[in-house]
Amino acid sequence: MINMTTFIPKSFFRISLLCLFACISITGTAQDQKAKDLLNQVTAKIKSYETIVIDFKYALNNSKENINQESKGNVTMKGNMYVLNLMGVTKLFDGKKTYTINPEDEEITISKYNEKDESMITPSKMLTFFNSGYKFAWDIAQNNKGRKIQYIKLIPINTKDQRKEILLGIDIQTKNIYNVIEMGKNGTKTTLTVNSFKTNQPVSKNQFTFTESKYPNYYINKLD
Repeated sequence: MINMTTFIPKSFFRISLLCLFACISITGTAQDQKAKDLLNQVTAKIKSYETIVIDFKYALNNSKENINQESKGNVTMKGNMYVLNLMGVTKLFDGKKTYTINPEDEEITISKYNEKDESMITPSKMLTFFNSGYKFAWDIAQNNKGRKIQYIKLIPINTKDQRKEILLGIDIQTKNIYNVIEMGKNGTKTTLTVNSFKTNQPVSKNQFTFTESKYPNYYINKLD
C-alpha cells in the first residue's frame, strides 16, 4: 500500500487545516452579521410605529415541577406608555408612574418608574430587549401557515442570568416579532406568542391616564 504522506508534505496538511478553520470562522461571522442585521431591522420597525396593539398568548411549562400554565393577554403601547392586561390584572404606565390594578383583591399599587433600574421591564423594552446583554446567532427557520419565521438564538452574557437561552422568532416579511421562547436553567420554558400585531391604531386621549374615581372601593397602596 502506498503511503500518501510520503508524497504530500506535512505543510500541506497544516495549510489545509488553517484554510478549513478560516472558512468556518468566516461562515460564523457572516451568520452573526445576518442575525445582527435582522435584529437592527426589527428595532427600526418597532421605533417607526406611533402605537402598537398586541394580543398574545403566554405559556409557562416545567415538566419536572409539573407546571403547565397558559393565559391570554393584550397590551397597548404608545412610546414608553402602555396598558397591559394579563391574568386578570391590569398594569398602566403613564410615563411617570405604574398603576397595578387587581380587581380580585380590589387593590391598586402605585409606584414611580426608575429609568435607571434595569430590572424594571416594560412592554416596549420587551420588543427591543435583545439590543444589549446578549450574544446572538442565526438559528432555524420555520414555516408557520405560510409565514417564514426566522429564529435568532440569544445567550445572556451575564452568567448570573437564570435564563439559559432565548429564541426570538421574527416574521421575515413584516420584520415583526412572532414569538419569544425563554429556556431557564432550572428547566422552565416560557413562551410568548403574538396572535395579532396592529400598528398606528387610534387610541383614546385618556388611554394611559389613571382615574382614581373609577375605583371607589379599592385600597390604594402607594409605594413611593
